[in-house]
Amino acid sequence: MAQINLRQMAVNQQGVIAAIKADGELGRRIRDMGLVPGTEFSVRGRAPLKDPVALRIMGFTLSLRNNEADHIEVEVKE
Repeated sequence: MAQINLRQMAVNQQGVIAAIKADGELGRRIRDMGLVPGTEFSVRGRAPLKDPVALRIMGFTLSLRNNEADHIEVEVKE
């Protein structure tokens, strides 16, 4: 599987979180939202200006800002 930054994913693309590159408060906040390595998700949509991004993860929809998505490495499912 190809590994890219979450911001680069397209709508309807699926992936698995590979790593969280943020430290401190931001890293903890991202993990508290359920975004931990090994978690599967899909990109459900983007706002008109591409920020934020809506993810479907563990049965719920989560909105994530691009500056948060920049810290998340994912493996894209082909």
